[in-house]
Amino acid sequence: MDLDLVAAVDIGGTKVAAALVDGDGTLLARAQRPTPAREGAERVLAAVTGTLTPLMADERWRRVGAIGIGSAGPVDARTGTVSPVNIPAWRDFPLVAGVRATTGALPVTLLGDGNAIAAGEHWRGAARDHDNALCMVVSTGVGGGLILDGTLHPGPTGNAGHIGHISVDLDGDACPCGGRGCVERIASGTNIARWATAAGWHPPAGAEPTAAAVAADARTGHPVARAAFARSARALAAGIAATATLVELDVVVVGGGVSQAGEVLFTPLREALHTYATLPYVRGIEVLPAQLGTDAGLVGAAAVCRRGADTFLTPGQAGN
Repeated sequence: MDLDLVAAVDIGGTKVAAALVDGDGTLLARAQRPTPAREGAERVLAAVTGTLTPLMADERWRRVGAIGIGSAGPVDARTGTVSPVNIPAWRDFPLVAGVRATTGALPVTLLGDGNAIAAGEHWRGAARDHDNALCMVVSTGVGGGLILDGTLHPGPTGNAGHIGHISVDLDGDACPCGGRGCVERIASGTNIARWATAAGWHPPAGAEPTAAAVAADARTGHPVARAAFARSARALAAGIAATATLVELDVVVVGGGVSQAGEVLFTPLREALHTYATLPYVRGIEVLPAQLGTDAGLVGAAAVCRRGADTFLTPGQAGN
């Protein structure tokens, strides 16, 4: 699709971001708000439209030809609705209709945030030289998207590759998705901090118990903090190995806020992958940090709009 600018939206359990994105994947203007994830459905929608309103006031908005949304999932790209596990008020919520009420008749494309990140990293990031990749976001939740044979594979509803809800512990904790022992329930930033706190770790005085605080103590050798990240890494490795066994992968790209821990996460992740990825065709998987950082979802949502349904989306997903 020949577009000048795309308005991209990235919706997660912690923040909502929006940006004007050009044909090179450059963010020309952006806005961000916290996600009021524990409040009512309309308050969450207001955070989304609140990031778009300042962009609409930008004189460049008249050059926008489409809107791309990557949302925490599950999503249903066929109906334009979302039911994110980490936003309880949104269940079958008509997100596309809600956005259109603010932005007008521009075409809107909806997909899961993991797929948006995969599209971004394949277009302009760490997966751009790979035809078979799993791109992951490890943050408040854990999501993912698949590039297979050089093309994004979102599935009929836009959720394929959602690695966060693969069960890696059959007797593990119940997950808000309804499953048990999911990757997300172990490996997300929220659950890293939850487990570390329960195991006796405490943040510095006055600080919040976050994964970033756990990572800071892990760098200094705090045993519980290091164990929390090792546990997260094992869950991620088990999920990656299961995915690679099914579809065969060249590379795994890991982004999201927890990935900012750097080698505190990546070293035990690569070590654990040797334990779980044992078949000959999965042993050589490369694990790379995402290159686009927290902008990957925005770049990817724009990429899906720009490069069109025949490149990125299965029939019925474009133009919801």
